[in-house]
Amino acid sequence: MNDTIRIVVVGSGYVGLVAAVCFAEMGHSVVCVDNDQQKVDALRGGNCLIHENYLPELLERYRNSRVRFTSDLAEATREAEAIFIAVGTPQSGSGIADLSYVEAVASEIARSLTTYTVIVEKSTVPVYTNEWIRKVMERNGVSQNLFDIVSNPEFLREGTAVRDFLHPDRIVVGTDSERAAMVLSKIYEPLTDGSYYKQPDAIDGFCTSHKPPPLLLTSTKSAEIIKHASNAFLALKISFINAVSNLCEAANADVEQVAQGMGMDSRIGPRFLRPGIGYGGSCFPKDVAAFRCVAEQLGVDFALLSEVETINASQKTRFLDKVRSALWTLRGKKLGVLGLAFKGGTDDIRESPAIELIQMLITEGCSIQAFDPAAMARAEQVLLSGPNLQYMQDAYEAAKDVDALLILTDWAEFSHLDLQRINRLMRYPIVVDGRNLYDPNLMLENGISYFSVGRPTKHHVQEFATVGSH
Repeated sequence: MNDTIRIVVVGSGYVGLVAAVCFAEMGHSVVCVDNDQQKVDALRGGNCLIHENYLPELLERYRNSRVRFTSDLAEATREAEAIFIAVGTPQSGSGIADLSYVEAVASEIARSLTTYTVIVEKSTVPVYTNEWIRKVMERNGVSQNLFDIVSNPEFLREGTAVRDFLHPDRIVVGTDSERAAMVLSKIYEPLTDGSYYKQPDAIDGFCTSHKPPPLLLTSTKSAEIIKHASNAFLALKISFINAVSNLCEAANADVEQVAQGMGMDSRIGPRFLRPGIGYGGSCFPKDVAAFRCVAEQLGVDFALLSEVETINASQKTRFLDKVRSALWTLRGKKLGVLGLAFKGGTDDIRESPAIELIQMLITEGCSIQAFDPAAMARAEQVLLSGPNLQYMQDAYEAAKDVDALLILTDWAEFSHLDLQRINRLMRYPIVVDGRNLYDPNLMLENGISYFSVGRPTKHHVQEFATVGSH
């Protein structure tokens, strides 16, 4: 294993906690700092707080040894060679990222810094943030030779974040300092020289000792833009295929076939060409809005991003209309809902299209029976259970005696349901699938009328013969 670097990670959310345990997995000594003492105590006790593959195992392996948790940033700073800032950058009322948490952390670091330390932006921040962090440090009396600023954006997908961290497509290090670049290169050396992948207990993935990830050195500003531009482009791909799906519906074509034909073009690729009810989560909505606002502040007309946001918002309204067309009226209808998280594999409900659609359906007078494999506890903090909303134990309980079953999150287990059982449980055999998890002909063979996104509807002629039979 390579030389150990003393690392501080500030923030224990998705990015911070994953970074902390993965740096430990790479052989470094890590202190993870959070100002919420309850979270610190929970992490010390082995509760990882978020649903993420491999995270509980790595936390159990390294907590209170290679990874320590504390609320004392000043104490942690004095021992650090590199400090990764991974605090939240929520969207402000104007749309731009709120950097007050980043500023507060930078100020506290400045008051405790005594030896040369690399300060690393790990949070998603707009271009020029590095310059503001530098100003904060200097305004607090820190000499220029005691620190450098680096932008090291993350490209993690919730649900696969640990694997993404240890098997990245690329590692972007943005700095204008050769000294800082050497520190970051040393931190990531177990990945870039392939030595990590030779370990017998290494997390598996597509990188190997013979094919390690590349390290891309850029300017700080370029690295900051790479992160926002990457997320905005992926959101663009999603919105584009959703717009194409609307065209396919109007033309009675099949968007899945169109996406397959597009994705076979090596210049385009198949990923993120999945039509549905729109993107959500903690990154895409916030990052698209922030990128658009930064462009406006710099005098650049980036109207394309506004259209991306408009298409994404309209997908939820179109899906609501699809449910209405399947049932004629919505008031008084009982609906089963599969999925609350913004995507499968995570318990994150931030900006989840499923949550927004449930709120819209309840406003329309529907009652909901909802199930999600991981996100129900978080959802109940936002959508309290009551006469119009109940949380069920599994997908089949959610389908019992409903007028229609809605699939709102692409959990893998939702794509392998016993369709005959689903048919028998529902009052009417109607499925409205916002994630296109099923072959329409398979649904038809199982006696289910199937409404999906961008594909011709499959009506079962015996749909209403089951009324009164359950």
